[in-house]
Amino acid sequence: MSEESSHGPVMAGVVTAVVGFSSSFVVVLAGLTAVGASPSQAASGLLVLLVTQALGMLWLSVRHRTPLILAWSTPGAALLASTAGVAGGWSAAVGAFIVTGVLIVLTALVPRLGDLVAAIPQSLARAMLAGVLLPLCLAPVTALVDAPLVIAPVIVTWLVLLRLAPRWAVPAALAVALGTVLATAHVDTGALAPSLTWTTPHWTVSALVGVALPLYVVTMASQNVPGVAVTRSFGYQVPWRESLAVTGIGTIVGAPAGGHAINLAAISAALAAGPAAGPDRSRRWIAAVSASITYLVLAVASSALAAMVAAAEDGLMQAAAGLALLGTLGASLAEALADPVEREAAAATLVVAASGVTVLGIGAAFWALVVGLVCRAVLHRPAAAQSP
Repeated sequence: MSEESSHGPVMAGVVTAVVGFSSSFVVVLAGLTAVGASPSQAASGLLVLLVTQALGMLWLSVRHRTPLILAWSTPGAALLASTAGVAGGWSAAVGAFIVTGVLIVLTALVPRLGDLVAAIPQSLARAMLAGVLLPLCLAPVTALVDAPLVIAPVIVTWLVLLRLAPRWAVPAALAVALGTVLATAHVDTGALAPSLTWTTPHWTVSALVGVALPLYVVTMASQNVPGVAVTRSFGYQVPWRESLAVTGIGTIVGAPAGGHAINLAAISAALAAGPAAGPDRSRRWIAAVSASITYLVLAVASSALAAMVAAAEDGLMQAAAGLALLGTLGASLAEALADPVEREAAAATLVVAASGVTVLGIGAAFWALVVGLVCRAVLHRPAAAQSP
């Protein structure tokens, strides 16, 4: 066995974890903070997400000898970041996270629930996600105008690496942003040590409808379902129900410490399940084990990174997060607006989600789906009626 084939899966797993973490941890911190988390609670949430997804991934990959990659719900974090607070505060948001986990477990136990999620048109689900992402992706533009000397190096780094080494464009931009923080800001050294912060959950109707349901839908539609498709595209079978059970239980366990949701990975799954993990498909599951261990190592540094983000100048890390989400926004828009028949309903969904409105204490993401489904029902014409 050559040295390259021996170490290929291990290095692929390390790259998977480093890229997955660095490309979106800022989005996670922004999302948790937006729904009421203090800096210490947001750091705790980041830490517990890393631990629960690592342990879940370790269980699944070793048990099935399959490169099953888990991740936190980046679209879910973006959804939280677009939320203008939660009625009941942080404890109500934690209660919503627990309900999200319960719904994921129920999906594993009751196939009909999964069928209901699958029945939501992909054009509307993608349009909702695009609407949630749009305000976040505007951050680099507004931040560049407000602080060009601080933001320009981040954007230039991202653009250059996007041309030369796309996989590392976002991590490099985040590295430049964090370097700027170290050079210009005062970081609270008392917040550097990793620690978990318990929050007693509280349940409110508006948080359940406005946070838990959209978080469940976006996690299932934008992460779990594509994650299965990506893994299967490399010839691996995914234990669907067990994977949902593991991620749902992990979400429930991690919620009181601040974790919002974990799920099957989509984009980063390709790094561990594809050729980058070595020519021997039977050994690529080792990449998932390597990624798990790397995530646990990153968990030790998560509080320090969270403290740096908290100390950053306004707009700096938001700009980095916007760059990280730009590719997802483009893909979501392309899928949402691809079908001319669905386009008006998808556009209505997008603008409502992007509006950020709160009605009856319920956020825009929920109302975006409602508006999209109503528009689709009103505008939908049978195939026979569409023919000339």
